[in-house]
Amino acid sequence: MTGGRATRTGAAAALHTPYAHPTALLRALRTRPTVLLLTLLAACATLLGPAAAASSAADYRYWSFWKGGADGWAYQQVGPAGNVPADGAVDGWRFVLSPDGGQDAPRPGPAADFAAICQGTAPSGGHKRVAVVLDFGTAQDAPGGEQPPAARTSCASVPTAANSAEVLAAVAAPLRYDSGALLCAIAGYPHAGCGDQVAAGSNSGAKDGGSDGGPSLGLLAGAGAVVLLGAGAVWQARRRRTR
Repeated sequence: MTGGRATRTGAAAALHTPYAHPTALLRALRTRPTVLLLTLLAACATLLGPAAAASSAADYRYWSFWKGGADGWAYQQVGPAGNVPADGAVDGWRFVLSPDGGQDAPRPGPAADFAAICQGTAPSGGHKRVAVVLDFGTAQDAPGGEQPPAARTSCASVPTAANSAEVLAAVAAPLRYDSGALLCAIAGYPHAGCGDQVAAGSNSGAKDGGSDGGPSLGLLAGAGAVVLLGAGAVWQARRRRTR
């Protein structure tokens, strides 16, 4: 653009110039109205597509599982029943409100410091020591009516063959599982629910109302205006041809 005017001409310029005047847009559309109307409809679909996807997005409340090390926390790639920690390992748990429980989920707050957590637990034959960090999340993550306990740490002394589920049971009972063996509660928290789905971007501390994540009224109106402009251009072009 030079001096606020488009340097390109024709329909392509009108479609790609954000500030093109509607009259200029109509003149450009008359060149190939049918093709350009289809292009405009495709553009509307592109605009509305992400908004429609956002409206169907969801978060979940669940206990995420982490492995502690010198570099901090790393998301565990296996479940607690399939993970057998070594002596000196650190298992971390964080109750979260997150889309998928992957690498972007919030990490446990307390540090993964085995020496500090297990300094008061002496080694014993046939057993291993595993540090356990429990982070119950924030009030915003909590199910309605519940208050998360303060984060805490424990040192589990368990048989050397124990998996992380057994380690957790040794220091954080009662545990609650669903019928599919999904871990629902640690140390009795939360009292109810298991992997509950929540509308994306919402939390128990927020009041109902506001946007539901769907397309905004302004976006819908803008898309409708574009379609009407294109339809008007097609009508005018056909009318001129019939004269």
